[in-house]
Amino acid sequence: MNTPMTDTAHTPSTPGADRPGTTAETTAAAPSAAPCKARSADPAYSRLALGIAPDSWGVWFPQDDQQIGPMTTLDQMAEAGFEYLETGPHGYFPTDPAVLARETAARGLTVVAGTQGGPLHHREDWPATEKGIRDVAALVSELGAKHLVYLPTPYIDYKTSEQVEPRTIDEEDWAVYMEGLNHVGALLREDYGMTLQVHPHGDTYIESAEQIARALADTDPDLVSLCLDTGHVVYGGGDPLKIIRDHGERIGFVHIKAMDPQVLAETRRNGWSFAQAVAHGVSVTPPQGQPEMRALIDALAGLGKDLNVVVEQDLYPVDPAFPLPNAIATRRYLAQCNLGTL
Repeated sequence: MNTPMTDTAHTPSTPGADRPGTTAETTAAAPSAAPCKARSADPAYSRLALGIAPDSWGVWFPQDDQQIGPMTTLDQMAEAGFEYLETGPHGYFPTDPAVLARETAARGLTVVAGTQGGPLHHREDWPATEKGIRDVAALVSELGAKHLVYLPTPYIDYKTSEQVEPRTIDEEDWAVYMEGLNHVGALLREDYGMTLQVHPHGDTYIESAEQIARALADTDPDLVSLCLDTGHVVYGGGDPLKIIRDHGERIGFVHIKAMDPQVLAETRRNGWSFAQAVAHGVSVTPPQGQPEMRALIDALAGLGKDLNVVVEQDLYPVDPAFPLPNAIATRRYLAQCNLGTL
């Protein structure tokens, strides 16, 4: 998520609408075609708390005339049957804690995390990045949230798809980056009682399984946790199940989403940016795409710990009629897979 560009020549009104059989209607209806196994009585699944993020309503900007209004998004999150939410780009929802608390409580919604990015691989950018992180932490911690999802800085501008940084990072900048993550993790823990959750992301220096493993090895586990974004791991060529096996102790938060392998292959062939891939429908509704949700949810439950698992489907731009039925279908399908309630 976060400030991608719009390619009007290739942007369908709904994700994948330029491919047969993936209109908004068929995508939202698809979950009934591939039911999961019978629900398990194992209490381990009850430790996974299903949530939602505004990305599933096509929200990538604090303000944008193509986006659904924030109060409509909150209304539809509640109507879709969700209880927990992550706030998404700072400034989309109200930034006054009292107002945000009032609006979420009125809909039976609980804020569990905030979201923020900012460059940390250049030390001169630390003050501005820290300010943005403090702004978000001060807001959501007032509402009881314990997590801040950190989005790595892209080397491709998500607004224009122009390259703005080298595609690879040198050793000196990497060391500064990891020091910066530890610094931010410490201030969140000490000043706000929150945990930093590093979110792997397309077109960034923390994307592939190798980069994820290195970032975890080079940061303090007491200060930095992993937000396992299942879709971005697939996008980066990795296997979310292997990440769970290899780094389960570092996973503190989850974004659950799926990617279309055919569109991903097309993305590689054409050299599309992540934003362009999203515009072509790479982010799809389960049970479409990868990873397969039954095995994924079983593996998360197998970690034996409390986890917020947030649906965060990349949908900018999107037909305003699409998100609500799509969110309902996603929630129902995941419930059949033992994540959340029917």
